Amino acid sequence: MTSLDEELADLVTESVNPAYALLDTMSVAELATVMNQADASVAPAVQAVLPSITAAIEAAAQRMQAGGRLVYVGAGTAGRIGVVDASECPPTFSTPPELVFAIMAGGANAIVRPTEGAEDDAEAGAQAVADAAIGPLDTVVGIASSGRTPYVIGAIEKARQLGALTVGLSCNTGTRLSASAELAIEIELGPEVISGSTRLKAGTAQKMVLNMFSTIVMVRLGKTYGNLMVDLKATNHKLRERAIRMVELIAQVPRPVATSALEDVDFDVKLASLMLIAAIDRPAAAARLAAAGGRLRTALEA
Repeated sequence: MTSLDEELADLVTESVNPAYALLDTMSVAELATVMNQADASVAPAVQAVLPSITAAIEAAAQRMQAGGRLVYVGAGTAGRIGVVDASECPPTFSTPPELVFAIMAGGANAIVRPTEGAEDDAEAGAQAVADAAIGPLDTVVGIASSGRTPYVIGAIEKARQLGALTVGLSCNTGTRLSASAELAIEIELGPEVISGSTRLKAGTAQKMVLNMFSTIVMVRLGKTYGNLMVDLKATNHKLRERAIRMVELIAQVPRPVATSALEDVDFDVKLASLMLIAAIDRPAAAARLAAAGGRLRTALEA
């Protein structure tokens, strides 16, 4: 047995919990209860490592404020979670797709068609990072429940060589990924309901952490006003309605006024709100927002 094989056998995420030994004999209600109880342990486990999460997000936000990017790297379930989180940033915060993106072992095809063997190729992970032109302002978050996925470790080691901030997110402790990254986030979750199925508790924990990552850095970049997503792209009826409600609330104007202002600026919530509150035209509002770095609160206080 190789050291990697021994390491895999010892991972908590691969262990068997005897409490679930009769899982296949349970009723649907019992199964739902068991899974719900297991999921209830995830939030406290994430809470326990908030200091590590906070340090990583603060460091990432500093780089992104200077023009850097946020990049997730993963394989299998972890990689797909990274893809989902990154893909939500453009519609939610009007960011360009290249600002937050994910690198998936096996490429885009692996998102819907599993190519599990791709996770063992460390050189491919390193090459993917090189191909993405990763640099010192970028943050690369390696996601691996086991903390020993070769593709992810190869990517993190290469990103670190290129000067990027590197973060290792795993659901085991003392992992190779943590040793390879500059900053480590290790969430202790215990065995899965189905042994080794890290799409369960581990996947939930990873999604929680990535939610924090992308959301908090966007707040720090001025993509919200209070808790309102003022940088959304109003591409459908629901989002246009949300934009109208936001302008009504921010500018304290009736719906017809908010709607008219938004229609004049292609449903840009920040422009419409600033124009109404400051009683200025679109060019002046755009200039003030630009001077404020896109932060509506700063522009309103100017």
